[in-house]
Amino acid sequence: MAPSDFTSTSGIGPVPGKDELLFLPLGGTGEIGMNLNLYGHAGKWLMIDCGVTFGDDNAPGVDVIMPDPQFIERRRDNLVGLVLTHAHEDHLGAVHHLWKRLRCPVYATPFTANVLRKKLEEAGLLGEVPVTVIGMSDRFEIAPFDLQLITLTHSIPEPNAVVLRTPVGSVLHTGDWKLDPDPLVGDTTDEAALKQLGDDGVLAMIGDSTNALVEGTSGSEGEVRDSLMKLVGEFKTRVTVACFASNIARVQTIAEVAAAHGRSVVLAGRSLWRITEAARATGYLADIAPFISEQDAAALPRDKVLLISTGSQGEPRAALPRIARDDHPHIKLVEGDVVIFSSRIIPGNEVSIGRLQNQLAAMGINVITERDHFVHVSGHPARDELIHMYQWVRPTIAVPVHGETRHLHGHAELARACQVPHAPIISNGDVLSLSPDGPEIVGQVQTGRLAVDGTELVAIEDETLRVRNRMLNNGFAILTLAIDRSGRVVDDPLLSAPGILGDSDSDLDLADDIIDDVLDMLSDLPPSQRRDDDALSEQARRVVRRGFRERRGKNPTTEVHLVRIS
Repeated sequence: MAPSDFTSTSGIGPVPGKDELLFLPLGGTGEIGMNLNLYGHAGKWLMIDCGVTFGDDNAPGVDVIMPDPQFIERRRDNLVGLVLTHAHEDHLGAVHHLWKRLRCPVYATPFTANVLRKKLEEAGLLGEVPVTVIGMSDRFEIAPFDLQLITLTHSIPEPNAVVLRTPVGSVLHTGDWKLDPDPLVGDTTDEAALKQLGDDGVLAMIGDSTNALVEGTSGSEGEVRDSLMKLVGEFKTRVTVACFASNIARVQTIAEVAAAHGRSVVLAGRSLWRITEAARATGYLADIAPFISEQDAAALPRDKVLLISTGSQGEPRAALPRIARDDHPHIKLVEGDVVIFSSRIIPGNEVSIGRLQNQLAAMGINVITERDHFVHVSGHPARDELIHMYQWVRPTIAVPVHGETRHLHGHAELARACQVPHAPIISNGDVLSLSPDGPEIVGQVQTGRLAVDGTELVAIEDETLRVRNRMLNNGFAILTLAIDRSGRVVDDPLLSAPGILGDSDSDLDLADDIIDDVLDMLSDLPPSQRRDDDALSEQARRVVRRGFRERRGKNPTTEVHLVRIS
């Protein structure tokens, strides 16, 4: 095996031994999103979660990014299964993209399985992927692992921690969670099961670090309902609430608020319809009146509508940004209407969200965010909740995951303050041995990211994506040269540079200057190079790039179209 694939510092091989319990994150550690975690024991690997993150300005044209599963793909004969903790995109959104590389059984609770099946159906994989439905709080075996689900609370139905029991010790993999005494949707956290687990002994807890730097508690969904109930009652016009489609608890909240104020709920966004259909199919939203389609919204009085919309992060193709651009086929907002952003700002989305909110404000829309009013609570544990969890579970090792570097360090510091003996900071690709004698990084494996580019999965470092990024920042230039076999120019060269050159006099002068540079270069080239297509094209490309760099400070991606005239 190549050293870059698995570099061991303790002599272990790529197959974990009977006396070893390994933890290996391929995604989701040192970052928020695209969680993919592996546990190794007795020659086998178990995967927990397989999620995505979303593209940003650093990856133009890319909507979805996920971990590269190359390490486990090469060992898929020893991959015994994939367990999904819940139905958020950053935990299951990569399954339908990557399953053909993994080809393992998938395990999920009813709601999560329903959401997954919709995705598999769209990908043409519904009859191919073996999905086993596991009940809440069930205990089951995927040899050599003895597994148990423990019910937690989060911002989506059926969030579960996973307990992995092995002869080496027990591990609690928390997934995403919080302690919400009034979650509105689903059961409260199974505190008794967590305490019993702690009494039985826990070797390691692999835990959510998103809010490890936030003091206090994350707040309750019931409190948001009470706040929105009062806030929406103040308005006599159309009100829109932007939130994450997957936040079924928030959808329940908004629906209850709408009913109390005599409003009908309109859903704007395909993902909202998908997730609410999955919720109703598995027994959630049972007491909520049917939602109104976008097409039927126009027939209702403006003060009788409460619109739930996707696009709270400024995603260009989501419903709310389209409404703000007056590009939505059915829904219009007018001056005096209200838009409530009932979601947090995901790091990296500040610019797109600010742009959207400014567009709405320019329309005369009353924009309300969590800075203005109590309209959102997080789905992740703040410090007081983490302290409660450590008091119940009392692990020997705490491994912070699901957070950026500063969150991991804050979580580790808190764990040590809670008398946890070991709290290592690791990165994606680190192979961590979970031993009663203490954790040790015993190897590193190669990690990477894959991007959904149209219908293809490509490495994020792919040359096509790099060129596209350079084009976004520096533009693109095309020089067309018509020359005879001896290398003499037979027609005026043409220079085009969309995004750099326009129709102004100064731009036309710049194009002429660069073309003159090319002609000067051609006159100085020896005859042998003028007859060599590759050499001549490369010289012309360098002249064009140098011309833009010296005169405009740009380094455009440049192509030369060379036409030989007989």
